[in-house]
Amino acid sequence: MNHLVPARHKPIRPSLVIHRSSRHSSNLVPSSAMAAPARFVVFLVVCFIASSSVVSASDSPPKIPLALYYETLCPYCSKFIVNQLPNIFRDGLISIVDLELVPYGNAFLDSNNTISCQHGPDECLLNTVEACAISAWPDLEKHFGFILCVESLILENKHLEWESCFSKLGIDSHAVKECYDSGHGKELELQYAAKTGSLRPPHKYVPWVVVNGAPLFEDYMNFESYICRAYSGEPPEACSKLPLKKDQDMKADHSHVLHADGMVSSSATNNNQKKIKMVI
Repeated sequence: MNHLVPARHKPIRPSLVIHRSSRHSSNLVPSSAMAAPARFVVFLVVCFIASSSVVSASDSPPKIPLALYYETLCPYCSKFIVNQLPNIFRDGLISIVDLELVPYGNAFLDSNNTISCQHGPDECLLNTVEACAISAWPDLEKHFGFILCVESLILENKHLEWESCFSKLGIDSHAVKECYDSGHGKELELQYAAKTGSLRPPHKYVPWVVVNGAPLFEDYMNFESYICRAYSGEPPEACSKLPLKKDQDMKADHSHVLHADGMVSSSATNNNQKKIKMVI
């Protein structure tokens, strides 16, 4: 399957050069096409979370867990975060969803806790930055807005400008910087490594979407239908507009073999981490 990044089961020789495959780069969205929609989506996220926070959930059925296992420089992950995941804010499904983001993906952890990332050292840095954002700002409105901004820049091929998201969103960079520079970010990534490694069945590629504890495999683009079907309460109006699949239709085809895509990995050790140089 060409649109997913398969998981690796063996470390690839580290390199300080970030490999950019033509297959991935050809899927990047031009800056002019992404900038305005991304800003609008950030606005929608803030509005929907703010409005849903005033509704009491004391008598509501449990929310449906939605987990996304991803890596920051995978363009297919970025596309899902920017173009698909915000749908739950637009149509109101966020009111019945407990969203969890796990930025680790196909990284490899060796015996001395060195992390090698599939798309090189910049991905290790951004995985850790996004992990720090989630930890520093537990509020979904804040950390998802930041991650959405960073992933939008990645789609624009401007990931080196990720720090501009602090000023764009009007948020203080100190908590994320302190998390990264103190080594706490590395600890968070080790936790995400364990969480990703404990998936059953194991993840085969990224993005890897799990709804209510069950992986969606290749059908992850229809994640909203799975959310609506799993919810035990009165579903939001948006569910009536989605195709609700039957059990037999929700089984993915796992018969094909997935091969590594030749991405070059790189290591980011605890003692030799690249320090974040804040520009704001």
